[in-house]
Amino acid sequence: MRELGWVEGKSIAFDWLYADAKPERLSPLVAELLRRKVDVIVTRGTTAIRAAQSATTTVPIVMAGGGDPVGAGLVQSLARPGGNVTGVSLLGQELMEKHVGLLKQLLPALNRVTQIQAAANPANRFFAQYMDAAARKLGMQLVILEIRGPDDLEAAFGRITTDAAFMLLDPMFFAHRHRIAQLAIRRRLPLTTAERTYAEAGFLMTYGAGAEVLRLTAVLVDKILRGAKPADLPVEQPSRLELVVNLATAKTLGLNIPRELLLQADQVIEK
Repeated sequence: MRELGWVEGKSIAFDWLYADAKPERLSPLVAELLRRKVDVIVTRGTTAIRAAQSATTTVPIVMAGGGDPVGAGLVQSLARPGGNVTGVSLLGQELMEKHVGLLKQLLPALNRVTQIQAAANPANRFFAQYMDAAARKLGMQLVILEIRGPDDLEAAFGRITTDAAFMLLDPMFFAHRHRIAQLAIRRRLPLTTAERTYAEAGFLMTYGAGAEVLRLTAVLVDKILRGAKPADLPVEQPSRLELVVNLATAKTLGLNIPRELLLQADQVIEK
């Protein structure tokens, strides 16, 4: 926002409210923002976006990353969102195909892969459809593992029977990403997801949009603050995705990362 000419404390103010990975806190937090008469609500994740959309049809809402906003009913279309929601979509189908391909490249004999997801996240079914289709293309079976809360993590990882897993993003998982990484390492399970910070926490690989999501979000917020309507602002999609490989985790798991996969990486974590 600073690059777009906004100065905090002078031309713009930010109110930061956190649900701390507790979905039940979302509606009260949105209500608090509306009491403060904010000009724009910025949030991410289908659950949080729906909470904001349910609370207001007039205050603009900008998604700082949403899985399938059309499929989830958040917008009418990517080109013409309609209503008071626009933002950045995270390329659900393309992302799933790439993740499955990366796992197959890493483990050519892989024939079953687990998708780990938070039970309460309404975006799961869309991603599961994409992931299942991508897995079938490569002759693999998708196994769904739902986790109901942090207390379920250890038992859930004990139920995994596949040789690799992909985890859908969710605020609950972000709050416990270091613990999840250690659970996977303890099980000698190659685990991937879509956000760089998880690789930094110890996941084997991540592939997804990086800082571009925040840049695109800021551009949309800027346009709205200057008078544009969310209904007329197309949902943006990142043009560049980044692959991060954690070599230290690979070494702990006893995996040799293929050279051609390492050459694709935007970042390699060695410690």
